[in-house]
Amino acid sequence: MNAMISLFIDDEMGLDEKIFFVKEVRDNPPFASDTIELLQIEKQIRADVVERVPWVEPVRPGVFKKVFDFFRQPLGWVSTAFAAALIALVMATMTLPKSDLLTKNRFVIYMPNVSQMEIAGSFTNWRRIPMQPAGDSGYWEIHLALPSGEHQFTYIVDRRERLTDPTIRTRERDDYGGYNSILYVGGEA
Repeated sequence: MNAMISLFIDDEMGLDEKIFFVKEVRDNPPFASDTIELLQIEKQIRADVVERVPWVEPVRPGVFKKVFDFFRQPLGWVSTAFAAALIALVMATMTLPKSDLLTKNRFVIYMPNVSQMEIAGSFTNWRRIPMQPAGDSGYWEIHLALPSGEHQFTYIVDRRERLTDPTIRTRERDDYGGYNSILYVGGEA
């Protein structure tokens, strides 16, 4: 049932699945309790933590006066207008192809009794990237920016066991007899 709660939390359910989930929460008090507990853990995971306030270099008061004086002169206005027109022209002619746009993705898996989790996939050239524990919750997570399209990936448990994502149903057999999860980012699947 935890996989169903995870699908709900990550908003990866269809409408029929959501209806079934709500009925299950209503009719099954232990399941409702588990759901609330996992939602509270998810709330802690998503909370922003600020460890220290960044240092900001103070600005000398004379700098603003010099810049402002420059813009008050006729040459300053002409230079500014020319620079703005040039920037507008470059921005108007420059478009990024849709495939170059990146989408931030959060990968999360519940593995409370392991000492290390990694992720590897087509988006990392199959290099292993360490995941971070989310406090003492038993969850491991990583945020990665991915381009649109289909991506294959797997989790690696304690540097040896490969594991597909239990919340993603689409899988494909790899060349070594195991399976990889298939993730579709943006566009049509």
